[in-house]
Amino acid sequence: MNFFKNKAKSQKTKSFKTIPVKETDPTLGLNDAEVTERAENGLSNLPVESPMKSERQIILDNCFTFFNMVFVVLAVCLLLVGRIKEIAFLGIVFANTAIGIYQEIRSKRTVDKLTLMNVRTINVIRNGKAVAIETDKLVRDDIVEFGAGDQICADAVIVLGSIRANESLITGEADEIQKEIGDTLLSGSFIVSGSCRARLTSVGADSYASKLTLEAKNNTKSSQSEMMRSLDKLIRIIGIILGPLGIALFIKQYFLFTEDTVPMTPFEAVRESVSATVSALIGMIPEGLYLLTSVALAVSVFRLAKKKVLTQDLNCIETLARVNALCVDKTGTITESKMEALEPIALDPDTYNKDMIDELLSGFYNAADADNDTSRALAEKFKGTTYMRAQSKIPFSSATKWSSVTFKDGHTYVVGAPEFIMTNRYGEIEDDVYDLSSKGYRVLLFCEYCTHLKQGDTIDCEMCVPIALLPLINRIRPEAPETFRYFASQGVDIYVISGDNPRSVSEIAKQAGIKNAELWVDANTLKSNSDYEAAVKRYTVFGRVTPDQKRKLVAALKKQGKTVAMTGDGVNDVLALKDSDCGIAMASGSEAACHVAKLVLLNSDFSALPSVVAEGRRVINNIERSASLFLVKNIFSFALSIITLFFANMPYPMMPLHLSMISALTIGIPSFVLALEPNKELVKGRFLQNVITRATPGAVTNILMILLLEMFYLTFGREIISLDSLRTMSALIVSVIGLMVLYHICKPLNWKRWTLVGVMSVGVLFCFTVLSGLFEFAALDAKTSLIIFVLLLLSIYNIKFINRVFSYLYELVKKLFKLLKEKAESEE
Repeated sequence: MNFFKNKAKSQKTKSFKTIPVKETDPTLGLNDAEVTERAENGLSNLPVESPMKSERQIILDNCFTFFNMVFVVLAVCLLLVGRIKEIAFLGIVFANTAIGIYQEIRSKRTVDKLTLMNVRTINVIRNGKAVAIETDKLVRDDIVEFGAGDQICADAVIVLGSIRANESLITGEADEIQKEIGDTLLSGSFIVSGSCRARLTSVGADSYASKLTLEAKNNTKSSQSEMMRSLDKLIRIIGIILGPLGIALFIKQYFLFTEDTVPMTPFEAVRESVSATVSALIGMIPEGLYLLTSVALAVSVFRLAKKKVLTQDLNCIETLARVNALCVDKTGTITESKMEALEPIALDPDTYNKDMIDELLSGFYNAADADNDTSRALAEKFKGTTYMRAQSKIPFSSATKWSSVTFKDGHTYVVGAPEFIMTNRYGEIEDDVYDLSSKGYRVLLFCEYCTHLKQGDTIDCEMCVPIALLPLINRIRPEAPETFRYFASQGVDIYVISGDNPRSVSEIAKQAGIKNAELWVDANTLKSNSDYEAAVKRYTVFGRVTPDQKRKLVAALKKQGKTVAMTGDGVNDVLALKDSDCGIAMASGSEAACHVAKLVLLNSDFSALPSVVAEGRRVINNIERSASLFLVKNIFSFALSIITLFFANMPYPMMPLHLSMISALTIGIPSFVLALEPNKELVKGRFLQNVITRATPGAVTNILMILLLEMFYLTFGREIISLDSLRTMSALIVSVIGLMVLYHICKPLNWKRWTLVGVMSVGVLFCFTVLSGLFEFAALDAKTSLIIFVLLLLSIYNIKFINRVFSYLYELVKKLFKLLKEKAESEE
């Protein structure tokens, strides 16, 4: 593989000789020399670009961020005025960056290993033999074998066989297209039924899908989750504010404040002004929040990878936290993928006895393509010898729900869904089908058709002579009932969307313990969009669903305000997987399903889903909680900067060195510990709204206490409270309030959280006593100690009072908005 990848890097600059197109013999394929020649001349099927960032990109992305640049500029300003100690905040920046790089690289390497384990392979004809190789080792003119469920990996032309293809991933149209010898297959489409051999005509960057990808790259916006959008918005706002506010603070400190205090030399005035300005700006920057989010998501990717879950879209981890509707298919999710055919039930035993039925079905399945689980089970059941020879056949299509074979004696036979074949005459066999479906069996109808069928024909029920019903069964997965009980307990609604008989699916769903499984509907009765919207409100089980209808059901659920996850493993799930908020594919299923899904269960183990959902909830809930710690400091610093800006005699009371200590012990370390904790709570509300709601009481308490302290300072003057004492007292107040906020955010407390709060409290005490000289804390006398004692007591009661007031106001606003919404809806 490295040989091909290394060549991909050099193909942009290396000149290649022209290799003429070869009409390769479909039975022999290329020989080794021809393969090597094409690979060496840029005709291998290498991907356009790696879907994951390289390790170099990870390092650069974590180092060269907007806020890292701001911190470096601020550090340089402090160095220029000799404030070397105060650049301690760079330690936090370096630590955060290093942690982010380590976690992302570790996650990348784990996912890379899983990707290699799950690498796509396909059968290719070389040297007259069929061999399985990785798709990126294919070359132009290779002869490749394609079957149902395969995705076309490069542009090709059919040279043997026929198939039905779905080009929806390319064109957006869901119709199946018949492809015969000489027809073109476009990369990115997938095969619904049939099998063929095709010669590759355009590979790698020259293929149709790759050209579309390259063309769309400049116009593609990365879809972000709500959390990441909120963080980006917050950071953009802060970035806009920093520049002008920093300039205004410096001017105020230099020209107004320093002139009214102790006389200073110009250099001392600049040094004090730079220190105060940098301190204010640092307080407004959530330096670790964005990085914390990236690290938490990277850790989630790593954790899921260890559980053999491949994450193909980082944003889907947050989406999973918000899922409240899970759509599942019956086969492969509720039941095992392998289907078992039972004995056929004769409908007219006087005309067609058991031996005749077995003979006819053996002839049918000797001729028909066993290209799906159902036909493979029936082919396994009816594999006896037969005298019957096929003249023509029509493969099964999920759109028509039937397949047919015409034999050389002129007789045509059809196997498919009873409702789709019998239509107006379905009542003749409905009771028999009902009896089997009520036992959880999937039921097909085997009948003789009184005239020849051609591709594209529609079944006329009047021409059908029913012969037998063919019951099939999928065993329920042992872990399925427990999994569905988990989702029910978590408030996630389960919807079963299947192509099978709805009564049969309902029975299987009941056995699996799905709530309201008795509420089923036949999707054939759903016509308009309003029908789908009404159905998802009333029913749990949907049967006889076509691929396009699965898509419409997902759309109807999303229109109800649901966050929809969709599991699937078949070709007929692809459209719905693509349109859902989070598509989850089984690796044992079709390649096309794995391609469009955001998560791939590599072990195809449905019981892994609860841990996947729990991982999403852990991330979003913990990041919301940790983000609140950051926002307390940011809101407080911003408000204090604005207040001090408009009062000439009011100094900015915080130093960068003090803020670094406070940030590390009350925000940085606790946030990383809390972000990686288990958390399975339901996600409620919107991210930024929740964060600001939690952060505001602590920030307001900080502002009120610091303003009271500033009033003492301005009232009694430097005789009682010196500038150094003011800064030390401010740091102590903000530290204690920070610990109180941490205590409230850690609720409900367990021994781990008690330990966290205790260790951080001891750390703060240690810094103010043993390390007071290092952090330039001034010694407090009796008067200043009394002031601090009073303010800290006020802080305890103040934060409780503000929490209550804010909670009351928040609930009041929510009720008001709810009433306004209800009024608007009633008026409509």
